[in-house]
Amino acid sequence: MSLSLTLTPFTSSPQKTRIKITTTLFQTKSPIIPLSRKINTLPLIKALHENSDHLSVTPSKPRWENVLSTAASLYPLYVTAGGVVACLKPSAFAWFVKTGPASYSLSLGLIMLSMGLTLELKDLLSLFMQRPLSIFYGCVAQYTIMPVFAMIISKFLGLSSSFSVGLILLGCCPGGTASNVVTLIAQGDVPLSIVMTVCTTLGAVLLTPLLTKILAGTYVPVDALGLSISTLQVVVAPILLGSYLQKAFPAAVRVVIPFAPLFAVLTSSLLACSVFSESVVHLKSSIISATLTSDPSIINRIQSIMPGELGVIILSLLLLHTAGFFVGYISATIGGFKEVQRRAISIEVGMQNSSLGVVLATSHFTSPMVALPPAMSAVIMNIMGSSLGFIWRYIDPSDSKTSPKIAEKRA
Repeated sequence: MSLSLTLTPFTSSPQKTRIKITTTLFQTKSPIIPLSRKINTLPLIKALHENSDHLSVTPSKPRWENVLSTAASLYPLYVTAGGVVACLKPSAFAWFVKTGPASYSLSLGLIMLSMGLTLELKDLLSLFMQRPLSIFYGCVAQYTIMPVFAMIISKFLGLSSSFSVGLILLGCCPGGTASNVVTLIAQGDVPLSIVMTVCTTLGAVLLTPLLTKILAGTYVPVDALGLSISTLQVVVAPILLGSYLQKAFPAAVRVVIPFAPLFAVLTSSLLACSVFSESVVHLKSSIISATLTSDPSIINRIQSIMPGELGVIILSLLLLHTAGFFVGYISATIGGFKEVQRRAISIEVGMQNSSLGVVLATSHFTSPMVALPPAMSAVIMNIMGSSLGFIWRYIDPSDSKTSPKIAEKRA
């Protein structure tokens, strides 16, 4: 999940001009790329001047807005710190866990509402018409690579039914909007990443339940209709409501927008860490139960639980997201796309909307362990994605000098 935040240019970047980008999690300043028209969606790109052949500079924001944006940019830190607290003191999140899964659904709905506040469907449709091939290709990659590899990895590692369903559910979720900022850091095609995020999120109403039922239905019964209705309620409906509010009450929306990024970042972190803390409680209960059995080797019993539960889940998530990044990049290369587009597709495929996975898992599956893979993914995915973005930032795209514009061109 994401929202908006402001990133100051890195010292290694030679350019000093900046653009303002607002995503669901992030609002970023970076070099401007000319575009035929302004994208007014969340993720929203502003300050793109029509028919401009040169870079321009946006006016500086008030200091208090920069403070809020900087605070929102620390999302990976919040999730990681919250994960540590969840391990050491799970009771810290008990107040939020007790009201779940209603509190989880409400939290995700509010985050999606903030996304819709800056979404104009007509501009989204216009951009889709300008470059349909790369968008369609990226969306297909999103809903094939991750679900298939989630199933393969769960079978290869011999995961339990609950963990297998959780991993497959995560793989069937749409792209996470944090990928937009990672794509920016990696010098990828940001508009392509933005539209892929929005399109896969809207498509999740049908594709996430359908794929989950097909791939995970062999483990446990899957209520595809229920999953679809929940996705419609907590994702699509809030986005459409936010889009309506933007048009109906523009003045009020402008007041709220500066605070929305930090709110969504903290809410997303709370959601993931609360579910993770609940899973930690169940793991500790399993360990305590094992120590009370007749087997005198307590250490062996604990070791048999931890690698089989937590350790293998971490390994499965590392393999899943690595496969998403790598195979996403390879598939884009085979498709003949340019380097900036390969990076965007790779990052978009590898980074999932883990919060949606958490909400669906807690709402539609009896075992709390189904929510563990999506909850842990929020931490692991952001660390892996950010690391890849920083590596790519120092490797210039091979065609960046000859193709500075973001209009779609095939290699």
